[in-house]
Amino acid sequence: MKELELKYGCNPNQKPSRVYMESGDLPFKVLNGKPGYINLLDAMNSWQLVHELKEATSLPAAASFKHVSPAGAAVAVPLSDALKQAYFVEGIELSPVATAYIRARGADRMSSYGDFVALSDPCDAQTASFLQREVSDGIIAPAYSEAALEILKTKRKGSYLVIQMEPSYVPAEKETKTVFGVTFEQKRNDVAITEDCLKDVVTKNKDLPDDAKRDLLLSLITLKYTQSNSVCYAKDGQAIGIGAGQQSRVHCTRLAGNKADIWYLRQSPQVLSLPFKSDVRRPDRDNAIDVYLSNECMDLLGTDEWKRIFTEKPPVFLPEEKAKWLKTATGVALGSDAFFPFGDNIERAHKSGVSYVAQSGGSIRDDNVIETADKYGMFMAMTHIRLFHH
Repeated sequence: MKELELKYGCNPNQKPSRVYMESGDLPFKVLNGKPGYINLLDAMNSWQLVHELKEATSLPAAASFKHVSPAGAAVAVPLSDALKQAYFVEGIELSPVATAYIRARGADRMSSYGDFVALSDPCDAQTASFLQREVSDGIIAPAYSEAALEILKTKRKGSYLVIQMEPSYVPAEKETKTVFGVTFEQKRNDVAITEDCLKDVVTKNKDLPDDAKRDLLLSLITLKYTQSNSVCYAKDGQAIGIGAGQQSRVHCTRLAGNKADIWYLRQSPQVLSLPFKSDVRRPDRDNAIDVYLSNECMDLLGTDEWKRIFTEKPPVFLPEEKAKWLKTATGVALGSDAFFPFGDNIERAHKSGVSYVAQSGGSIRDDNVIETADKYGMFMAMTHIRLFHH
């Protein structure tokens, strides 16, 4: 099939809308549902991300996309007991592809609400079962087991979007898009993110363990498909904080760092022991945890809304207790899609436990950035690759 009619463009008033190939057939099949314009933008970007993650790490990969940027991305690294509890999968033996998706969804569960899912490997029944209970718009994968497809076809009253991607598809070298009647053309960004990107180490600390190397590669590949400016914090084979589409680099670092802090706080004893009622839905739990970790908590404790969610009044998570817990974070990897112009980015990164940094380099203040990294004993590599994505 060379052409596919879509529901509408970015907005319902933007009709007609379609995708088509100048030559050859579309590299995907729609197995269920009817895609929209943004659905397919998410599908094409997220597929590239997980496909490259699999190539770089040899591990099954998954991504959770919202509005053409990843809310989370991950590879299949086994979950700790604390993460299993934080991700609501305690006592379950997970398949590799399910593990990757649980990690990707868990990076920023609030942002992943209504996500588009990408898997590097065939979707199995277990992954489909997890998706069935989450609020999600669609999925792209190279294949689906018969049981997985049957499960997914029941989601959203039968309208859940299921796309099968041709994994051997290689796009043309040149890509175009039209904005305001003007056609733009450029070479596709096919730069390979490999271990070679991390060889120019500029800090006194030259030690890069294999796990940290994997996490830096994951962060950089994630940034390749994130709206710029962008920064990604990664730990244990998954993104834990992504700052996308900011005009200022330090705002990216702060935004992503705040998300990484929430990810880490969700594993604290105070959050893991919250007395949720058994019938509280996952989105309501996620919202309650977000409020619990914010300053709004003091105003809500004891209200009827919280009585509906908890079996008893939870104790306040005091600011000094949060700060103490966050100080135990360490070993976090940080990637940036371009250079850090000032050392303030590294100062903020340090507060979220960053030990390893990869950035393009090329700022007139590189010496200040390196000096700040050395102050905290960080490892930093200059990739000499800019990863802007628009």
